[in-house]
Amino acid sequence: MQLAVLAALGVLALAGGVLVFTCNSMARVTFALLGSLCCVGGVVTVLGLPYLGVVIVLMMVMEMVVMAVFMIAYMMNPAGLMPMSMLHNKRGSLAVSGAVFVALVTAVFVTPWPAKVGEPPSDTTFQVGKALMGEQMLTMVVLGFVLLATMVGATVLATHRGRYDRFGDDLDQRPARDPVRGGVGR
Repeated sequence: MQLAVLAALGVLALAGGVLVFTCNSMARVTFALLGSLCCVGGVVTVLGLPYLGVVIVLMMVMEMVVMAVFMIAYMMNPAGLMPMSMLHNKRGSLAVSGAVFVALVTAVFVTPWPAKVGEPPSDTTFQVGKALMGEQMLTMVVLGFVLLATMVGATVLATHRGRYDRFGDDLDQRPARDPVRGGVGR
């Protein structure tokens, strides 16, 4: 059963990867890439690292949603739905990608893989966390707070007024001073 799920997720990830280069709009490409990367997270989960698989899925969902929102907000064409091509220099890219694929497949079969020694750890989540964080836990915690403070600070600096500024200091300004309407209330 596990092998069937692994094979299905692998085929779906590959199909999503192909769709990334065959869809004709950025929005469709974004969701094809999201589907492919979610299947990769599923593969990692099936291979025995559920924490890492879930992290991959969550990270990719948020990344692709942000990408889709920015495409809708800032792209010249409506929501990235205008026809376009993800392929440039089709013959050259096909030759390079084919050569890289053949080299990677060859490397898989000619590499002397080490023999399995011992039993897998009982708690793979702990092992992954220790390998990822290990001696850098303090650095990662500080970095998290710095990133959060940066996001909050950028948001505060980007808004030229607060939530209640249009009602005055004592919230008694009626009608409200709405800067969109030139200071005239509703």
